[in-house]
Amino acid sequence: MTATINQKTVSELTIRPITERIGAEVHGLDLATDLTPSTVAALRSALDQHKALVFRGAELDDGAQQRFAAHFGDLTKAHPTVASVEGAPNILPVDSEQGRANNWHTDVTFVLNPPQVSTLRSITVPDHGGETLIATTAGAYQDLPEVLRQFADNLWAVHTNDYDYAVPPNLEQEGAQDRRAIFTSTVYRTVHPVVRVHPLTGEKGLFIGGFAQRLVGLSNTESRDVLRLLQAYVTRPENVLRVAWEPNQLVLFDNRITQHYAIDNYDDQPRRLNRVTVAGDVPVGIDGTPSHSITGDASHYTTVA
Repeated sequence: MTATINQKTVSELTIRPITERIGAEVHGLDLATDLTPSTVAALRSALDQHKALVFRGAELDDGAQQRFAAHFGDLTKAHPTVASVEGAPNILPVDSEQGRANNWHTDVTFVLNPPQVSTLRSITVPDHGGETLIATTAGAYQDLPEVLRQFADNLWAVHTNDYDYAVPPNLEQEGAQDRRAIFTSTVYRTVHPVVRVHPLTGEKGLFIGGFAQRLVGLSNTESRDVLRLLQAYVTRPENVLRVAWEPNQLVLFDNRITQHYAIDNYDDQPRRLNRVTVAGDVPVGIDGTPSHSITGDASHYTTVA
């Protein structure tokens, strides 16, 4: 086994950075095979460093995607409220025909222990557009001025799946109200630290995104203004990886310290990814205080890592 700072090799496994702050491409690995412990350890180390890993030419079916994700922990169900792929309770279809999630978010932060990692696999890709943006929230925290960092360190946010989805009439998607009714069929509200400490690396990251709707102790107006200010640091170009989808591609990203956004720029073409997520831990703030649930039991959806 050999290793360097910007390139790790285990047998023929090679990991090359895509940008300085986030993203790396992985080469020389057949994801459909059982991975050795040393390979899994190398991937985990690379994920800790790069936050998102891109695998091209990944010849996977649904079963193989689930087996790959399970190397990182217990799988969650597809979603707390949204239906899975038929016959595959751990797989969520991310399908343009069922709506387009073109907003910045971290997966399922409205539950007590959101997934630790997510995998997305290309099923149907448009011939142009449809990229996924993935942002490092650790980079965002590092970019904060010291006075704003100290302010954020003491903030807590209420995350919920039940919020105002109102969009301008010209952007309203067909069936949006029916999908919202399903999405909010069980209401979840959870209080998370705005600054989360990563359990493996100790890095601090801004744990906000689209499900963070209000800051504890602040009014709705004050909350929106502060969250908008903090979110602007997450989406700085230096902190963002742009993934252009192609056939047989898989992306693995650390859901504890990233946000992502599916760009709606592919006209009316079909776009389908399959998502499999791994059970996560309960977030903690910089003083070690854990998140707590207000409403909604997600034990049917995920174990606690």
